[in-house]
Amino acid sequence: MRVLLVEDEAPLRETLAARLKRDGFAVDAAGDGEEGLYLGREVPFDVAIIDLGLPKLSGMDLVKQLREAGQRYPILILTARSSWQDKVQGLKNGADDYLVKPFHVEELLARLNALVRRASGWSRPTLECGPVVLDTTAQTVAVNGSTVDLTSYEYKVLEYLMLHAGELVSKADLTEHIYQQDFDRDSNVLEVFIGRLRRKLDPDNTIKPIETVRGRGYRFALERSDNPVDDNAQAQNA
Repeated sequence: MRVLLVEDEAPLRETLAARLKRDGFAVDAAGDGEEGLYLGREVPFDVAIIDLGLPKLSGMDLVKQLREAGQRYPILILTARSSWQDKVQGLKNGADDYLVKPFHVEELLARLNALVRRASGWSRPTLECGPVVLDTTAQTVAVNGSTVDLTSYEYKVLEYLMLHAGELVSKADLTEHIYQQDFDRDSNVLEVFIGRLRRKLDPDNTIKPIETVRGRGYRFALERSDNPVDDNAQAQNA
């Protein structure tokens, strides 16, 4: 998953970026609102973390301008302000969730993962498609109840494909969302990972989980077991 991190406090920004990368995120970091706005408009993110107290362009204005520019990825705002009015205003401007500083990084990660899942229509942390089960919390994968050992990048590829199960995902889109900017986009590494995933998930070639659409990309072909998130139901239960 690709995350935009906009935080002006360098130590916190660097600490969060390092932890996010360790947990499998591709991270683009900015230290002010103007840089964050540029990245937020130009790069296809899965989720954003935006501090409200930013220089050059406030976090409130950054969120508002990203939404006005048509960016729909989930946004988590960070604030050192305890006023409920600031939290409400951030949500009104288009944010999806908030955390008050100081916070535990584990809570931040849990909220990010929940936002990414819900944006893709998954209501639970366990993604189930046919016999394939991916636990986004434990970052484990099983087929027919048996654990499958994956490398970190194999897991990233599978997680993205399963989050978008049934959808056509281009090679370029998949590369943008799981790799850092310096990844060699002309390499055949992605095809290698797809090949490994097929062999690990389906050694007998019986369930055929990943479909290649020639010249267009890949599709996770197994039917998802989770019902799509109902926004109206969520609102009623909030």
